[in-house]
Amino acid sequence: MDLDAVAAIRDERVDWRFKGLPADAFGATIGDLAARRLDLFTGGFVGPLVVLDAAALEHNLATMARWCADRGVLLAPHGKTTMAPQLFARQLEHGAWGITAANTSQLRVYRAFGVRRVLLANQLVDPAGLRWLARELDADDAFEFTCWVDSVAGVERMTEALGAVGRPVDVLVELGAPGGRTGARDHATALEVARAAAASPALRLTGVGGYEGALAHDASPAARSVVDGYLTSLRELAIALHGVFETDEPIVTAGGSAYFDQVTAALTAPWPFPVRPVLRSGAYITHDDGFYRGISPLGRTPGAQPFRSALRAWAQVTSRPQPDLALLTLGKRDASFDEGLPEPQVRRGRDGVERPFSAEVTALNDQHAFVRLSGDDVEVGDWVGLGLSHPCTVFDKWPLIPVVEGTTVVDLVRTYF
Repeated sequence: MDLDAVAAIRDERVDWRFKGLPADAFGATIGDLAARRLDLFTGGFVGPLVVLDAAALEHNLATMARWCADRGVLLAPHGKTTMAPQLFARQLEHGAWGITAANTSQLRVYRAFGVRRVLLANQLVDPAGLRWLARELDADDAFEFTCWVDSVAGVERMTEALGAVGRPVDVLVELGAPGGRTGARDHATALEVARAAAASPALRLTGVGGYEGALAHDASPAARSVVDGYLTSLRELAIALHGVFETDEPIVTAGGSAYFDQVTAALTAPWPFPVRPVLRSGAYITHDDGFYRGISPLGRTPGAQPFRSALRAWAQVTSRPQPDLALLTLGKRDASFDEGLPEPQVRRGRDGVERPFSAEVTALNDQHAFVRLSGDDVEVGDWVGLGLSHPCTVFDKWPLIPVVEGTTVVDLVRTYF
């Protein structure tokens, strides 16, 4: 990764484009603002605001790196979770093998910051995107790129757009399942796609890939059984393609952040030939106070060191129109809501003391959160700290996110969505 490009992020000047920042910091650089070590509540920041906890981030990075190293699985975390090159750099520093992307626009961000090894966990059939990719590959021999194919039609479109000149594009046959997302629905189709890719002068067949997270949504025995069945099928496909692959060490990859224990067990079980087992979990870097807290393998495995939630939203009480209702200055434009509503955890009154806060967010409007009160004494102007569920739909709402130690801002993370 180009660490100079990452460091240059801190040279960007802040202004009104960035939500929540102190007005008297406008004109300063991101680096200058971080160096001031302002207090979140007395330094001029305005709510709502989402922040990252520095200690929790480091804990999660180190925990996942150690977990993967102990089990012999490579990690290519999905960068679409954060789209933050500063965090990509930290993941790579902690031993990540590469970074995963979902589309061409994300890939362009990665390349702007010098990410050298990318898995694009999707089909890439757009001619303009493919022509740009071909130029990137030809311009940088150190750039390693792999994407998915799941149909003969996709292979044909890629071959037509790329032509027969330049470096071939590495592809993995994606295996899906009925009721799932993308991917060939059976082995016969996958074998047909693999043979077409191997025959293409523009492509190089280098493995198989898949995604188990679209097939289950909880940690019940039934859901885990579905995941195990899919992973068994993925292994069987990889073995069936031995001799068709155009590499001596094919990639076999799967893995979101919900079942990465099962994925790792399947990918690192003995193989009849060498493979590169690659896990693509991305949400671990911040974890959450909702969906992943409930389903993460490290949270439901006795004796495991769990991840910590590194995300918190802060919003003020703006209205108390009824005894059992408070409205906060936070809504759908600020916080995730697709995998559970924000969770009130603490309140901070005029005295600056944080106290536990037992309440429930019942609904979000664009800019308001409805909080059902259960006896807690909150006043207009109090701050409420909320846990968030599903980091993937938090980061896209915040182009610049403060990183805090306690209430001191020690850094800021720039996102590029």
